[in-house]
Amino acid sequence: MSTDDPVTRLSEDECWERLAQQELGRLVTHVGDVIDIFPVNYVVDRGSIVFRTAEGSKLVELTVSDEVLFEVDDHTDADAWSVIVRGSARQIDTLAEREAADQLGLVPWIPTLKYNYVRITPGTLTGRAFRRSGEPERYGVSEY
Repeated sequence: MSTDDPVTRLSEDECWERLAQQELGRLVTHVGDVIDIFPVNYVVDRGSIVFRTAEGSKLVELTVSDEVLFEVDDHTDADAWSVIVRGSARQIDTLAEREAADQLGLVPWIPTLKYNYVRITPGTLTGRAFRRSGEPERYGVSEY
């Protein structure tokens, strides 16, 4: 990549830094041919992502297939970035794990009861940063 390249690959540490700065991500699940995407608020905890959920389709889908994608991004007028976690999700089910999760300060954004904690353990973590600017000349035509 040249120094003029508007796209930069983020290191794993840079990905975790950006994930820790945000609170809202998108969880992608798949069961058979059905792919779903859910917005979830989350926290970073010891090299993993933790979110809360109520009983319902999200939790059922994670029970059927634990393979997930999790995406977080942000932007300003000058730059943007995106981080994708590919990994597995499992419901936190032991008393010790639930008690530890209760200490993370993770509360629902909407007034609903969400008793279930889910932890995403990354298999791979990738990210890109983007320098924003105007579109370059599309056709390579210059004035005479």
